[in-house]
Amino acid sequence: MSTYTAKGQLDNSSMLKQYSPLVRRLAHQMIAKLPANVELDDLIQVGMIGLADALTRFDAAQGVQFETFATQRIRGAMLDELRGNDYLSRGVRKQQRTIEAAVHKLEQRMGRAPAESEIAREMGITLVEYQELLGKVRGTQLVYLEDMSGDDGDHDYLDRHVADDSFNPLAQLQDHRMREALVAGIKVLPEREQYVMSMYYEHDMNLKEIAAVLKVTESRVCQLHSQSIARLRVKLREY
Repeated sequence: MSTYTAKGQLDNSSMLKQYSPLVRRLAHQMIAKLPANVELDDLIQVGMIGLADALTRFDAAQGVQFETFATQRIRGAMLDELRGNDYLSRGVRKQQRTIEAAVHKLEQRMGRAPAESEIAREMGITLVEYQELLGKVRGTQLVYLEDMSGDDGDHDYLDRHVADDSFNPLAQLQDHRMREALVAGIKVLPEREQYVMSMYYEHDMNLKEIAAVLKVTESRVCQLHSQSIARLRVKLREY
């Protein structure tokens, strides 16, 4: 496919078609780290706008490959959309930390991973209410060491959770160390949660596929995933 016109300029129509799979790929990568209320199609639509913006701003004379430049513009557009709509509300993050505090307290007291019913009891809510809460906090997970600050003033939450740090050597080192800690943490999760994490992250299975394997509903898989994340965040704070 030719990406240039007869005048030697970028053919925007061809480029949009050629790089639309990149937008979808970036959107899928980002959606995995976000709450359930974020729509994939919304991210793709905004990403396409970012791609179009990249086409108008790209200057080959700068010595940067178009895909690299476009990736940054697409991610930037998606992040701006997320910030503008406050998808990751402070209230949701506070609920996540409340769950983690209960898990940490119980682990210290019991010397083992607490059951969902025990966590619910510790929080003073019913098991059903606790599982509903797990569904709400889906995706409020950590990836990088900077997330360990745990304070309420995490204005750069989106950058730390979904931004691309592939060009940052320090972030790459931190990510390597974090992955080692995550592997160790996953090994001590309850068996069913280990299965969920393995299928989701190692085998790239979606919630529907995991639900079919475990013979449960997709919402239950979402709850198990959120529960696993809460346990891992506690382990990583001890790291």
